[in-house]
Amino acid sequence: MRPKFAFIVFLFALFSVSRVQAQSESTSIFNFLSLPTSAHGMALGGRNFSMPDDDASLLFHNPALMSDASDRAVNLGFMSYMQGCRAGNAALTLAHGERGTWGFGAQFVSYGTMKETTVEGIETGDFSALDLALMGGYSYALTEHVAGGVTGKFIYSHYGEFTSVALAVDLGLNYYDEDRGLSLSAVAANLGGQVKTFADHREHLPVDVRVGLTKELEGAPFRFSVSMVDLTRWGSDDYYSTEGELSKGRIFTNHFILGADVLLSRQLTASVGYNLRRAYELTAAGAAHGAGLSCGVNLLLKRFKVGVAYAKYHVSIPSYMITAQYTL
Repeated sequence: MRPKFAFIVFLFALFSVSRVQAQSESTSIFNFLSLPTSAHGMALGGRNFSMPDDDASLLFHNPALMSDASDRAVNLGFMSYMQGCRAGNAALTLAHGERGTWGFGAQFVSYGTMKETTVEGIETGDFSALDLALMGGYSYALTEHVAGGVTGKFIYSHYGEFTSVALAVDLGLNYYDEDRGLSLSAVAANLGGQVKTFADHREHLPVDVRVGLTKELEGAPFRFSVSMVDLTRWGSDDYYSTEGELSKGRIFTNHFILGADVLLSRQLTASVGYNLRRAYELTAAGAAHGAGLSCGVNLLLKRFKVGVAYAKYHVSIPSYMITAQYTL
């Protein structure tokens, strides 16, 4: 089967499978799975699935991209989220033969300790909240240009006395032509369901079909990425502003994430991104400036690489992320 035809068939299959499960984010749980897990990805708009890179955290974005990661690469990431919340992740890649790569990772969000109250507002103590996902994946180079991958997930959430457990898989495919500087990807993420519900009420996982393109300009130090997310959710993105006014979402444009890299040298890359949906949500919530924008830098030093990034996920406070990777 020719690579381009295989890519189209796989993409059609992703749509067919995921449309059965797709729901709006407002009716799904475990939405922490959509948070960025690398400074580079955060700088490019938060979610990028087509950037071929020597990065073990690609396990979280697109399992097919693990084929570009080094053997025995250890990656750690930390993100400041909303006030009192912290997010982090760790990933490891191991080569398997000439074409295969194993990947293992963990992702968490800690919401700290909060006051527990009755419906009348009487304090009864404190409780903690935590989201956690453990992952294992495999990537295989099908041809010179095409790689496929799958990641299995164990997902756990604990909020006070309530807990929920789910099992899910991510399916990914990537077409990469290094000579042309072109990368195309398709991903179906979070296909699965709850094993244990919070309160005898089954809820939906944030199923997400994504496609992305990354292109490096010939003879110029620029690389551009266009990603489309939530492709099975085409309902209305309506939000209430801080003044209580209902705003109609831009249904089509809110699916796009734009990113650009400036390749300053072999060791240093500067990145900027624009997430149209996040820009709309933050603007509707009263953000004055910078809504949807993100930026960052990545430094590569032989076997060690580090990246830092800035973005805004909440009106009141910015978020920062730092990731570091070392190849053993």
